[in-house]
Amino acid sequence: MPNSVPRAWQVVLERIESDLRDGRLAPGDRLTPERELATQLGVGRSSVREAVRVLEVLGVVRTATGSGPTAGAMIVTTPRGGLAAFLRLQVAANGFPLTDVVRTRIVLECDVAERLAQDDVDLAEVVGILDAMDADDLAPDEFLALDARFHQALSEASGNAVISAMMAGLRSSIEAYTRAGAARLDAWPVVAERLRSEHRHIVAAMSAGDVAAAREAVRAHITDYYTEVARALSPADAAEPAVADAARAALRSVPSA
Repeated sequence: MPNSVPRAWQVVLERIESDLRDGRLAPGDRLTPERELATQLGVGRSSVREAVRVLEVLGVVRTATGSGPTAGAMIVTTPRGGLAAFLRLQVAANGFPLTDVVRTRIVLECDVAERLAQDDVDLAEVVGILDAMDADDLAPDEFLALDARFHQALSEASGNAVISAMMAGLRSSIEAYTRAGAARLDAWPVVAERLRSEHRHIVAAMSAGDVAAAREAVRAHITDYYTEVARALSPADAAEPAVADAARAALRSVPSA
């Protein structure tokens, strides 16, 4: 049976998550000093540092070195409703299988596509993002940042706050494989141009009120890129273990809606 005992840094994350949820911590508050928190939780200081690094990447805390009142880790944000932040914590702590993340993404974004195709929604912001993605001088990271914003903007336009928060929470896992793909696909400019075209096709289907076409365009867009990335990587690629796991799974089966 798998070991269900949480790792030490997960214990620290769970404590901080609990404090945020229950209001014992709020933006502007400072975390308990590293040595004291380690003693309270019975973990090593290195585990506290690892948990704080995760929180910093997630944008929950900001750290400052040195001594004095500005040193240490300070809570800087708690996203609306807390759901996005806590889901990001869970993704980071539990390492959800990427295939599960992709399948969940398909379910969420297909629902978004259906809603936007059925309703008369202003997609001006979404189209503006697509226009920005047409710039010829975009680096892959810049392109993918806009790509992430495009998908998030669609979920926000749907008016479903839960889906929007869940998409924000899954963002770190989604970016892990999209960025890995951009770094390893041989013909990235060709891939980027195809992604631009697929984005436009998704928006066109929504604007035309074609529910079936919008859902299928979103499903194919997510599935095809995920599979392309997985197949471009070696399953034994030690540099990207999460994506390597995804590669093995993708070569066995392609996610479907």
